Amino acid sequence: MEIKPALKSQHLAALTMFRQLVSDCPDELWLSGPHPRSFWRIAYHALGYAHLYLYENLEAWKPWPKHRKECTWLEGEAPEMTPYSREEAIEFIDLILSEVEPRIDSLDLTDPQCGFTWYPKVSRVELLILSLRHLHGHMGQLHELMIAQGLDVEWLGQRP
Repeated sequence: MEIKPALKSQHLAALTMFRQLVSDCPDELWLSGPHPRSFWRIAYHALGYAHLYLYENLEAWKPWPKHRKECTWLEGEAPEMTPYSREEAIEFIDLILSEVEPRIDSLDLTDPQCGFTWYPKVSRVELLILSLRHLHGHMGQLHELMIAQGLDVEWLGQRP
């Protein structure tokens, strides 16, 4: 089996699940949580890195036009920020979904370097797997908060 179709399928499935999580999240839950680990900010953090890691490196990355770097920070000196709305987050997810296939097609999965200095020993293909783990880790965290509200997200085993 070719790795690129599998990576595309899993990215699309994960992002589709994340889209449902954001779409079904009640407004009060979206804005809840202690700073800087509020629901909306954890969601944006996970999505921001999922988007970034579809690119060759930081220099090649084309950020979402509404991107605010500080909104990806979950620790340290994370400033208080005006929350993104759920609609804005869905807009961002839709952008990422539209880029998954062409971005993965453009990547050299045999590259032993991922292109990001903070992961000096991570290969390109490993970075994409790491990115999926990161996205699902935060999705699981947020999904538990949804379950506590009596809401669930449909599991997708592969691309919808």
